Amino acid sequence: MSQSGPAIEISALNKWFGDYHALRDIDLQVEHGERIVVCGPSGSGKSTLIRCVNSLETHDSGTIRVDGLEMRDAASVAKVRAEVGMVFQQFNLFPHLTILQNLTLGPTKARGLSQKDAEQKAMAYLERVQIPDQAHKRPKELSGGQQQRVAIARSLCMEPKIMLFDEPTSALDPEMIAEVLDVILDLANDGMTMIVVTHEMGFARKAADRMIFMDHGAIVETGTPDVFFDAPKSERCRTFLSQILHH
Repeated sequence: MSQSGPAIEISALNKWFGDYHALRDIDLQVEHGERIVVCGPSGSGKSTLIRCVNSLETHDSGTIRVDGLEMRDAASVAKVRAEVGMVFQQFNLFPHLTILQNLTLGPTKARGLSQKDAEQKAMAYLERVQIPDQAHKRPKELSGGQQQRVAIARSLCMEPKIMLFDEPTSALDPEMIAEVLDVILDLANDGMTMIVVTHEMGFARKAADRMIFMDHGAIVETGTPDVFFDAPKSERCRTFLSQILHH
């Protein structure tokens, strides 16, 4: 895939669930290496937006291009998914496989890597998320924070160009949140293109190149973290920030 245009280009995107208008005329461009944090109240369309980027949800109108490729059919969706990693609230690890087996499954099946190469890659990424010693355990033997770090390593094993994080810490106990955010911050500092949906505003201030605030399915405000946190323009954004920063 090319590096010439934007990494992600979304224009006039609309999505309905029945009568519910979940995304309203979304326009968004993400450059290569840019780190976007999306925030907003519950039900504002944040998760739906990033799920549309790799076609976990289909959009009703508008266009999404990833690395210049428009997602229209199964072939283009498959190509895009091969380049885009996604980490969810739930870890979605296979409980009957070891951590190492969870990580080597994608590269051997989808990328055609040999078991040996896949295991080398998996160990390198477990090292990267600081849990190489957990490789031979099963998911249930790990803490939630460790499982989420495994889920991130599993995505990285597919060598994605872009990472999407859908509230990656919302299912975790408070003491585990920092360890997962540190791993994501480390990736961000490495220049990975990423969109992170999160309520963790301290992390957002450190990691984001650009903040996006959504409400009722629309992008209400966007700006650098400094401007966004210190001088939000819209009343809705000010209200949201005062609730989330002072509770």
